[in-house]
Amino acid sequence: MASTSARTLRLLSLLQARRYWPGAELAGRLQVSPRTLRRDIDRLRELGYPIQAQRGAGGGYQLAAGTALPPLLVEDEEAVALVIGLQAAAQSAVEGIAESSVRALAKVVQVMPARLRRRAEALGAMTVPASWGSAAQASVDPGILTTVAIACRDSERLRFSYTAADGQHTDRHVEPHRLVLLGRRWYLAGYDLGRHDWRSFRLDRLTAPRGTGTRFRPRTLPAADAAAFVRAGVESVIAAYDVEVLIQAPAAAVRQRIGQWAAVEDIDATSCRVRMTADSLDWPVMALGAVDAGFQVVSPPELLDRVRDWGRRFSQASVTTHDA
Repeated sequence: MASTSARTLRLLSLLQARRYWPGAELAGRLQVSPRTLRRDIDRLRELGYPIQAQRGAGGGYQLAAGTALPPLLVEDEEAVALVIGLQAAAQSAVEGIAESSVRALAKVVQVMPARLRRRAEALGAMTVPASWGSAAQASVDPGILTTVAIACRDSERLRFSYTAADGQHTDRHVEPHRLVLLGRRWYLAGYDLGRHDWRSFRLDRLTAPRGTGTRFRPRTLPAADAAAFVRAGVESVIAAYDVEVLIQAPAAAVRQRIGQWAAVEDIDATSCRVRMTADSLDWPVMALGAVDAGFQVVSPPELLDRVRDWGRRFSQASVTTHDA
């Protein structure tokens, strides 16, 4: 039988994994008697965990909300997910979120086991933040993300399969440089040994990455940084519009609303210039609507047509009523 402390941790993990546990089922999972289970529940309560009990033959237990946040138990992949989520939040345009996310990230990494801390630190050290005007989103396997991050940090050559935009599958041998979070997509900037040139790779199109065990001397990236390199490559392929707008609002207020996706420049105390690149004009229209201020379209002319089209559709909206 497991020690009391190990069993208590197992009990806490089970209570955090599910909203409600019948007492008999919970005791069975722990392989203890109902009496021992009650003692373990009391031990968690003494530690500050608010556990509610439902009495009776069919009763059970659930972890309730308390006045303070008690320590949480997370699985390995959940810890990786926390790191990814906190890093994404650290780039948020919402005031106060970035600083709080960085503090939380430091706490999570500090208490991680060594084997997980290495993965988390690699992910943090090898990621370069950037902002861009695309709202596209694609999911990435956390295992792929951390494998690539560790290869970047350790300067270890990487092999993987890659699917291009046209659907062509190729095997790549790459010297990984940095991970870049651009908009809502992850990219790898690296030197492609098969093509003898620098390339950027979308991680959601990358499968089965594996380190080769071969270290390399880092090359000089042909750009100011990895974010600039990836941004230039992506925009040259899919970007169709360079948007420039004058907004009748202070730059600080505009940055708070859309600064994550656009470059905002001061004009004076009450106005600013906004530039962004997009593969669709619908996204700039939505961003301008979120600013909640008057604006003047500088370029492209098609953006003004799209704004008027949206305005016409909104002005024609009606409310449907149903008779009782």
